[in-house]
Amino acid sequence: MKQSLPSRPGTIVSPLVSTADSHSRRRGPGTELADAQLARHAVAVVLASGRGARLRQLSLNNAKPALDFGGKFRIVDFALSNCLNSGIRRMAVLTQYNSHSLIQHVQRAWSFLRGELNEMVDVLPAHQRGGEEDWYRGTADSVYRNLDILLPSAGTPRYVVVMAGDDVYKMDYAILLRDHVAHGRGCTIACAEIPRAEASTYGVMSVHDDLTVASFIEDPVEPPSMPARPDISLVSMGIYVFDASYLVELLESDALDPHSSHDFGRDIIPMTVAQSRAVAHPFHRSCVTRDSLPSAPPYWRRIDTLDAFLAAHLDLAAVIPALDLYDAQWPIWTDQRQLPPAKFVFDLNGQPGLVINSTVSAGCVIVGSQIKDSVIFSAVRVMSFCDILKSVLMPGVQVGAGCRLRRVIVEGNCVLPEGLVVGEDAAADRTRFERTGAGTVLITKAMLTHLAQENVPNAP
Repeated sequence: MKQSLPSRPGTIVSPLVSTADSHSRRRGPGTELADAQLARHAVAVVLASGRGARLRQLSLNNAKPALDFGGKFRIVDFALSNCLNSGIRRMAVLTQYNSHSLIQHVQRAWSFLRGELNEMVDVLPAHQRGGEEDWYRGTADSVYRNLDILLPSAGTPRYVVVMAGDDVYKMDYAILLRDHVAHGRGCTIACAEIPRAEASTYGVMSVHDDLTVASFIEDPVEPPSMPARPDISLVSMGIYVFDASYLVELLESDALDPHSSHDFGRDIIPMTVAQSRAVAHPFHRSCVTRDSLPSAPPYWRRIDTLDAFLAAHLDLAAVIPALDLYDAQWPIWTDQRQLPPAKFVFDLNGQPGLVINSTVSAGCVIVGSQIKDSVIFSAVRVMSFCDILKSVLMPGVQVGAGCRLRRVIVEGNCVLPEGLVVGEDAAADRTRFERTGAGTVLITKAMLTHLAQENVPNAP
């Protein structure tokens, strides 16, 4: 067995096998039709109801899956695009907190599916029915309360694919389904390797040689490591496949348990493991990698902190991006405004700017500034003499002349005053904005309003 390639924090490499074996779209002869048939018998459930508290003010007014990502997308687009590209045409998005922008985006971006062809993307907000006094009590409860919609008596799907709506990755769920059917245990859990130091917020698992899950611990204080690999833990990706009938049994049993937290990771998955009905699916088997770099590590990043949000964007800005958004065979679908091309012009002194290792979206105007290793979203304006490094400017941001930004995330539609310097003085950043221990700085409209009211100097 070969060792996996070294990982950088939060970036996932293939579990249990060498990354050189990652060839997700190179299916064997005769498998494409079989995979398509399996996909037609499945319904996908995207769990998009979390608060996203670890993203701090960035998710204050938006559900985490609705956050802008990658210059023109929303985070939820990755899970939905994986479904569509895998042949799964029946999808449901379960929402609860700050759901308006998420519902609006899904309605606008995914309305092209045709109900008469048994295709759908249903948005299912939290609701109360007769006799119910609570909103969703957990991820499992959210699915349980919608079983009559997800599994109608007519045309009931055989398989249910459950996934989080706040991860960025490309995965062929048809191959995951094929693995699930081949093992025939009732539940399949997609898994990946991450550094043990980062595993305390995941479901950590161990597996037997036949990939049957031996143990599963959600959010362990001391995550167990993999055999002979003390620095690596095997974790659940939060992507599950269930036989539909088995999932109903599990959810009905869980609903009657007064001690349950009604959560997939804390309650449902441990139940399947205790019944010896859970099997692990190594991510390398179904990841979608670029054809030009078949040995590249499979990419999966959970967008749950400001540092992770920035790091994922820096991955996109790399010379060879770890996540390929230019793959016409596996496109990421989204809703986008009709905007003119990006424009680059001389600064006030007639000198050109310089943009290196960065993505610049439509509708942007960059006036003679230096931008490196950054992601610039749509309709951004950057005025003269700015110096921007390893930063993310979200849609509609306006950057005044002479600004210097280092490791900064700027919320959409912010207007940065001239001469603002952020990311060079940690103490000054903390007094004005949100700064993480790793040095990522978040700027929001509310923070800028407070800055103006307090008349705090722009530069430290």
